[in-house]
Amino acid sequence: MRRRDAGSWARLRTANSEWLSPWEATLPREAGRPATSYVGMIGTLRRRGRLGQTMPFALTWNGEMIGMLTVNGISWGSARWANVGYWVARSHAGRSITPTAVALVCDHLMSTAGLHRIEIAIRPENAASLRVVEKLGFTEIGLAPRFLHIAGDWRDHRVFQILAEDAPEGLVARLPPISPD
Repeated sequence: MRRRDAGSWARLRTANSEWLSPWEATLPREAGRPATSYVGMIGTLRRRGRLGQTMPFALTWNGEMIGMLTVNGISWGSARWANVGYWVARSHAGRSITPTAVALVCDHLMSTAGLHRIEIAIRPENAASLRVVEKLGFTEIGLAPRFLHIAGDWRDHRVFQILAEDAPEGLVARLPPISPD
């Protein structure tokens, strides 16, 4: 994620606001104000990245930003796990771009960074995201009631995980090739 991508990010978010709003994390009133700009968001992500707490990635297609994937809550020591969140532009949904991005990042997290467990939490009605974890072979481990503040209220999420030993060959190996369309 680069500061100079602010214009592209803003146009992408504006064009996809209706598509993303049902799944968009929001801050409850007592949490204070969210970052008000892309530059502020990038600054926060970079600070947390230097501390080993997060890894932000831009999703691109033919050199154009089309989404974002963020690894959050990285825990080292004896736990060695993190959670992954993502979004993609409506124009690029359904092309296996998101599962490929998730697979690439999870492979990096498990093989290079040495994490043991990756978790993804998904609202039960988010069929597109449920397809991502299904394609990659994540295991459902439960329901987290009122897990995350989304679209102005606390929402339930289904929780999925993949362990390093579940995918010794990596997750990318589980994917069919991406169509060039």
